[in-house]
Amino acid sequence: MSRRREVGDVSARSLLMTMLGEYVLPQGTPVWTSALVDALALFGVEEKSARQALARTAAEGWLVSERVGRRVRWALTPPGRRLLTEGAQRIYDFGNGERTWNGTWLVVLASVPETRRDLRHKVRTQLTWAGFGSPEPGVWITPHADREAETLGVLRELGLADDAMSFIASYGAVGSEAAMVARAWELSEVEERYEAFIDEFTGLRPADDDAVLHAQTMLVHEWRRFPFLDPRLPVKLLPPNWSGSKAAGLFHDRHAEWSPVALRRWAELLGGHAAG
Repeated sequence: MSRRREVGDVSARSLLMTMLGEYVLPQGTPVWTSALVDALALFGVEEKSARQALARTAAEGWLVSERVGRRVRWALTPPGRRLLTEGAQRIYDFGNGERTWNGTWLVVLASVPETRRDLRHKVRTQLTWAGFGSPEPGVWITPHADREAETLGVLRELGLADDAMSFIASYGAVGSEAAMVARAWELSEVEERYEAFIDEFTGLRPADDDAVLHAQTMLVHEWRRFPFLDPRLPVKLLPPNWSGSKAAGLFHDRHAEWSPVALRRWAELLGGHAAG
């Protein structure tokens, strides 16, 4: 696995967010700039890009800096901790177990004018994150009917709740449920991503502690995309031999295998910067 290729595929800020969620959040203590710069350097991120990533993440409200003498250390803000805690729960829970489904859909009608492109993007981003697909403009569907309260919160936050409508329904006799699913989600693209993930990590055997830290970080970094990409449809609605199940097993196995060494190496890296 080429580290230089990976860095070209991911931004320094995105990689930093993965590190914050995987290592900084559980530890709960501030981290020196130099330690974060060195950690990002393991992925070929140059110091200037690392510092820019820190500044951008702080500007977005997820980190706060504290000057101690001539040095600076960073801590997660309360909103940053909430964001990463929710993200970590979704990442680590994702792919665990199959859920039974009673055939019920949650259908939401939420139209946004073409002129409000920024709002349309936010609606698509947040409803997709909540597991919705859109078979027609302004129509959003999910088999996770228990997410109605979460959806209402999203619509309220975006100022759309008063004009939106929701229904709990089962599919009727017109058309086919499979065709609706195909129009709402690009499952073939999701499966290709799963196959790439499986190819990337199945045969990976890190040679030393730095390599384990690198592998674990990239494992989580790649996996954290899937809760956004994959709506976690019931088995009945998925193509045969769905790759997501195999990928989930691989993620959880590798994460458990590499976690002790990765956390130890991270602690050593921080310890090397503690004295200055």
